[in-house]
Amino acid sequence: MTPHTQAYALKPGQHPDERAARVQLAACYRVFALLGWTEMIYNHITVRLPDSVTGGEKQFLINPFGLHYSEVTASNLVKINLQGQVLDDSSYPVNPAGFTVHAAIHDGIEGAHCVMHTHTTSGVAVACLQGGLQQSNFYTAQLDGMVAYHDFEGITVHADEGPRLVQNIGNRPAVILRNHGLLAWGGTVPDAFLTLWTLQRACDVQLATLSMGAAIPISEAVARKSTHDAQRFRPAHSAGQDVFDALVRQVDRMDAGYRD
Repeated sequence: MTPHTQAYALKPGQHPDERAARVQLAACYRVFALLGWTEMIYNHITVRLPDSVTGGEKQFLINPFGLHYSEVTASNLVKINLQGQVLDDSSYPVNPAGFTVHAAIHDGIEGAHCVMHTHTTSGVAVACLQGGLQQSNFYTAQLDGMVAYHDFEGITVHADEGPRLVQNIGNRPAVILRNHGLLAWGGTVPDAFLTLWTLQRACDVQLATLSMGAAIPISEAVARKSTHDAQRFRPAHSAGQDVFDALVRQVDRMDAGYRD
């Protein structure tokens, strides 16, 4: 939590942990906007609220449907349950396509505190590629054994797809939704962000490489070692948190209104 987190008063009856989650998630939306990871008013980043807020019921925060990521704030995030019911006084609707995927993962994967989904050009391109992500660059080498695939079943508005998605993900935090886009989940917002950022960079580099010709493959042994070594940069060792915080500071210099 940064010092700015306390800059705005709690709403009546709002738990401090919910307030902190709202500010961090709103900051993440602005970071995505800064990086260009937006899809008009579509796509989602969600955070499951802790039991201290919900009393054990699975509830999560999602962006208000109709707003661009640059318009998301701590106060206009929508709190919903696994059935998609709005639990606060929000007047904004929830996009069924986002709710279906995110609810399934928050419910079905115990460690999925945060779930992120994007439709970036290189992410969708690699998702459409017959072979998917190739083990051929610095970033793919940090994701050995971490990438799951889920086949395209159409627009994700049907709840029956949820169990198949969760089964295909297993415990792998980086997900390529075939013909669709990228997804990442993690135990914290910075953890999920670092996974998605690495996956996104892997796709960026692969797209650039394939435009020039065949890539040089990386051996399984080297990839396994690289992934093991990269773990020291995960949020538990502060670097992932530091990267996220650095981007939030950049957002703050531009517009800290997301904290409202």
